[in-house]
Amino acid sequence: MEAEHNQSKPSRWAGVVKATRRIVRWTVFILLLALGSFIYFKYFFTYSEGSRAGLLQIFSKRGVFFKTYEGELILSSVSSNSNVALASEKFQFSVLKKHMTPEFDTLQGKNVIVYYIEKKGAIPWRGESRFLVDSIALRK
Repeated sequence: MEAEHNQSKPSRWAGVVKATRRIVRWTVFILLLALGSFIYFKYFFTYSEGSRAGLLQIFSKRGVFFKTYEGELILSSVSSNSNVALASEKFQFSVLKKHMTPEFDTLQGKNVIVYYIEKKGAIPWRGESRFLVDSIALRK
């Protein structure tokens, strides 16, 4: 009779274990949710979109494990009478669409406009830069 009585009444320790498990489950869930949100906003959320105009100086395929197409645009802020940039800034970017590489090769050394999206972080298989170019046009 006494054995039946002990099994039917839950001990205080069982309640503590059950509450601890619930707290641990919720803590793990919240941590995973926070980690997922951080990864999304750091690497996949589009922070800004826009375009930049300048001289396409470098375009190459590079990388050790992940080969990506990278480029460099010279943005001139002040130019002289002979259309030579006096003060300039470099805009480094990665190309999203691999089928666009012939366009970039033919426009190297010319004034172009690139349209980009900016992420807050770079992923190795997407490119070295946070700026991801998805189209290019010749500047008139």
